[in-house]
Amino acid sequence: MKKRTLGHSGLDVSALGLGCMGMSFGLGPAADPQEMIRLIRAAVERGVTFFDTAEVYGPFTNENLVGEALAPLREQVVIATKFGFDIDQATGQNLGGLNSRPAHIKQVVEGSLKRLRTDRIDLLYQHRVDPNVPIEDVAGAVKDLIAEGKVKHFGLSEAGVEVIRRAHAVQPVTALQSEYSLWWREPEQEILPVLEELGIGFVPFSPLGKGFLTGKIDQNTEFDKSDFRNTVPRFDPENRQANQALVDLLGRIAQEQNATPAQIALAWLLAQKPWIAPIPGTTKLHRLEENLAAVDLELSADTLAEIEAAAAQIAVQGERYSEAAQKMINR
Repeated sequence: MKKRTLGHSGLDVSALGLGCMGMSFGLGPAADPQEMIRLIRAAVERGVTFFDTAEVYGPFTNENLVGEALAPLREQVVIATKFGFDIDQATGQNLGGLNSRPAHIKQVVEGSLKRLRTDRIDLLYQHRVDPNVPIEDVAGAVKDLIAEGKVKHFGLSEAGVEVIRRAHAVQPVTALQSEYSLWWREPEQEILPVLEELGIGFVPFSPLGKGFLTGKIDQNTEFDKSDFRNTVPRFDPENRQANQALVDLLGRIAQEQNATPAQIALAWLLAQKPWIAPIPGTTKLHRLEENLAAVDLELSADTLAEIEAAAAQIAVQGERYSEAAQKMINR
């Protein structure tokens, strides 16, 4: 497995990480925990060193799962988790809304350390920017946790340029985690140049478009009632039909490269910057292996230009989040 360094931080991770959310939360019923523990350990065997979770996934169930899976392998891996939602730390009840008050952050970290069965969090992200708490206060709280040895690196998720700069001035930001793929390219406009300038790594979530870019979802696909994609406008059947053009493009390139559409989508992302480490999620071993093979798929400059030219002709339809979820994003 190839390694990548997240910006100027010195934090080395596998070129592809593993997003663990969908094992417990968000994409239909939770998978069998023992099967997921085996899958996470299989990822380590195959060279994956970067695992992503969050307190809100469940809440708490995903951190517990990741902690149990990685406890025997702790020294081999980098564990990332997140704070920022208003969750009762005693009951696990999601109270709705955001909470990045410094005292709450420190309380969350104590809980995360226990659930993750570890003495330190390698990368701690603010999950969503809290408009009610100055980002300087958030960065200061994480700086304190780093000084105490409970956290190694500070990250932000879905933050805008001004927030990134202000946070970075207080406590250097190691990584930004935000959505980025061939069907959501907004970070290219302002975010990537600032990350490059400041020496901050980028961790794209949903690098396969929440599964759409794999080519396994079409306008007739029906999701489980608990799958959050039911609330995402981009997954309305008519938008899926319109967005099929992007999957067709990936399929055509995949045939030329003797690869799969998912592998082309990931290889394209890896080719954008050397400090990008995507975190595709899966609950299936064969999909994990398919994704990991993308690391060794090097697309030529001509192929990348071909993808660029064709993608420029495709207008992706539909918002990427529901209205309620969009309100949680404060750039």
